Amino acid sequence: MLGMRARDSAPEMHFRSDRVCRINGELFFSTRENTLEGPFENTEKAEQEIKAYIARMQLQDNNR
Repeated sequence: MLGMRARDSAPEMHFRSDRVCRINGELFFSTRENTLEGPFENTEKAEQEIKAYIARMQLQDNNR
């Protein structure tokens, strides 16, 4: 998908992928900022935290 995010200087090709992964039996999610968040006890908790992370990042962008 060719598109432009708020932080991009020009349109780029972006690919969606599953951001939740299991490392040594524990669940984590990766971010566009190249961080690994977790561990989480189950996929439902990981999904909740993904939504919370996105909300925090959007709030941070709006405050700039």
